[in-house]
Amino acid sequence: MTPAEKPRQSRTLILGLLPASGVLLFMWLGEAVLHGRTHAIDDRIRMVVHANSDPTLTAVMRAVSLIGEPWFLIALGAATVVFLARIEGRRTVLLFAITVAGAEVLDQLLKLAFHRARPPAFFGLTEPMGYSFPSGHALVSCAFFGALAVFAAPRTVRRPRPWLYYMAAALAIAAIGFSRVYLGMHYPSDVLGGYAAGVAWLFSAYLAGR
Repeated sequence: MTPAEKPRQSRTLILGLLPASGVLLFMWLGEAVLHGRTHAIDDRIRMVVHANSDPTLTAVMRAVSLIGEPWFLIALGAATVVFLARIEGRRTVLLFAITVAGAEVLDQLLKLAFHRARPPAFFGLTEPMGYSFPSGHALVSCAFFGALAVFAAPRTVRRPRPWLYYMAAALAIAAIGFSRVYLGMHYPSDVLGGYAAGVAWLFSAYLAGR
């Protein structure tokens, strides 16, 4: 193995561990949810977050939560596909579309498998339809913004810029997940489960595309 091939092999190994880690975390968390072992910590975190709510922060969290709504991601996804089609080939566009659409399908299948009822929403908000575990906002936003970062970062030549894409994606994903707990739409374990499944799906799709 040449010196140039060693970093590439290490990077591939790390990328291979990410989906495996996501699957293991989701399996562990899913088993705990099924047996009711997360209720105490879920309720405690919800109450702590709600006790520190603020009208201005509530308005911000409601706006952030909208970013993870299907209608918003569909509109942004359509614009992204048009953009990628201009600078990339069909393969990249197809991979992005499969990653995002597959995340939505995966979320619905997992929700049906676990049948977890949603918690009472805060601030008089209407509770969304469907089941609670895992959080679709967390799972799909992880796949969507993660895919944007994965596809955009390699196109930058200057060194800190690729990491800016990853940081921006991580902040968006974290903010969307926190907004769902803050607004009472999900339990914290729902969001963590969405992240675990999202990471597993995102990097499985990325490795398959390579």
